[in-house]
Order: sequence, then C-alpha cells, then structure tokens
Amino acid sequence: ENLAKRHEIMAKATRQAVKELGLELLSESPANSATGVYAPAGINADDLRKELLKIGFRVAGGQDHLKGKIFRIAHMGYFDFMDVVQVIGGLEIALKKIGYPVELGKGVAKAQEIVMEGF
Repeated sequence: ENLAKRHEIMAKATRQAVKELGLELLSESPANSATGVYAPAGINADDLRKELLKIGFRVAGGQDHLKGKIFRIAHMGYFDFMDVVQVIGGLEIALKKIGYPVELGKGVAKAQEIVMEGF
C-alpha cells in the first residue's frame, strides 16, 4: 500500500512539473509507472533525449508513430522523490539548451510542492 502511494505521488509530481513547463502529457489518464510527454512543437523528442543523456539522464523515446514525438520518464523501481526533482531539473536544462523558452527551477518547484503535499 505504501509503495503504491509512493509511486502515485512521484507520478503526480512528474506530471504536474512537466505541465508547469508548458509541455503536454501523452495520456489523459496515465499510469503511475511512467509519464509520456510530447516534445514541444518544432523539437524532435530524440534530440531532447540526447541532451538529457549528455547530462546524465536516460529517458525512453516513443515507438512507431510516436518516434521523435514523445519521451517517457519512468518513476518506478530504484527511483525516489529526489530522482523526480533531479530529472525535472535535467529536463529544464535540456529544454533550454535546445532553445525552448523555459524558466529554470519552475518545474522543480512544482515537483517539490506536490511531494510535500503527499506527506
């Protein structure tokens, strides 16, 4: 029960942080195992993934018709609340490096708020 709640909070924190950055979620009713996110218009999701990898974050890409359009952030397994904060911070950096207008810290702050509310 506590494990399911933990994953629910991490998923919510990830989704809310991503939306705070102006990005669109893939699913309107996503699972708590991973968050699928559309890359911003004009940005290839695989290019964004490469930028994330350069700074130490590995996120999954889309398959078939979603290849290059989405990326997926997993939040189960050996993953905790600080990992959420770190991956969102990394996402902000990667977005900024490829030219997306993002306010650094905005998504991280939202993730922190959600985690604090969860406990």
